[in-house]
Amino acid sequence: MKSIIQATVAILVASALLLYGVSVLEKSSATTGGGSITVYNWGEYIDPELVQQFEDETNINVVYETFDSNEAMMTKIEQGGTSYDVAMPSEYAIEKMKENDLLIPIDSEKIPNLTNIDPYFLDLPFDPGNEYSIPYFWGTVGIAYNPTLLEGQTFESWDDLWDPTLKQEVILVDSAREVIGMGLNSLGYSLNSTDVSELREATDKLKTLGPNTKAIIGDEIVEMMRREEAAVALTWSGQAADMMWINENIDYSVPEEGSNLWFDNMVIPKTSSNVEGAHAFINFMLDAEVAAQNADYVGYSTPNQAAIEIMDPEVTGDERFYPPEELRERLEVYENLGLEMLGIYNELFLEFKMDMEN
Repeated sequence: MKSIIQATVAILVASALLLYGVSVLEKSSATTGGGSITVYNWGEYIDPELVQQFEDETNINVVYETFDSNEAMMTKIEQGGTSYDVAMPSEYAIEKMKENDLLIPIDSEKIPNLTNIDPYFLDLPFDPGNEYSIPYFWGTVGIAYNPTLLEGQTFESWDDLWDPTLKQEVILVDSAREVIGMGLNSLGYSLNSTDVSELREATDKLKTLGPNTKAIIGDEIVEMMRREEAAVALTWSGQAADMMWINENIDYSVPEEGSNLWFDNMVIPKTSSNVEGAHAFINFMLDAEVAAQNADYVGYSTPNQAAIEIMDPEVTGDERFYPPEELRERLEVYENLGLEMLGIYNELFLEFKMDMEN
């Protein structure tokens, strides 16, 4: 009996020591950069080779997950369950995440490569002082088009999409802010309008685009344009760059009425269990050579000035994707309009899509 009791005590002591050891290791990985991190990013938005390189250099394992909208990303982080360490939301989502206390402040001392970022992309209104976010990519919303399938249109205006000769030739990205925003811009209104009468006018105008609209889709836009199944697409500049890489006939323009200038930044969600590893990953992505390789792979514009200096000048000098500052002045950054107003945008977008089906 005594031996049984001694054995039981020994097992309990060993178990306690094991649990203590695991606890110490977990705390160590969260403070020294070891262990693993979970990165939550848009699809096709990082060079996989760089993920492997980061793992090799830091001995930190990367679990990589993707999302297809800011809203889906915010919902999952807010729900908890997964310890996301790094995420790449857009500017208006960062504002909302700050409001909802979903972010951990950035320790800039742990990101020495921050000096590589062009000052133009720092200290922006959605995150003054970059307290919670670090620039990743930026770009515009515009029109990709294939002149070989058209009759001379150049799409200097949003209204060119309503050309009667474009019946069933226009693809729209499946996103309320982009489509409703395009309708607002075409009428000379702000794409951040909260005026219900302006939003109604824009939606009614969009309904008249129905005959020209072939589809409202997501990432499939690139493949449809590559195969020349449509001549025109409302899309993001990075998707347009992908199309042009595959099909040299395709061109891209931002209409003169204005459009969206967007920013995707890296943040550390409150769910992070390895804050040190998260900082290490962000700093790694800001390395000049890493950022240059990533920009070449993804096709979007990098805010990393040190990377630009070593990239192909033909790429960085292309004003369709690296518009000079004077051209950026006519573009707008999405604002966080609040849940109620975003709900109105989504309802009007759904109304437009349902109208197309009738």
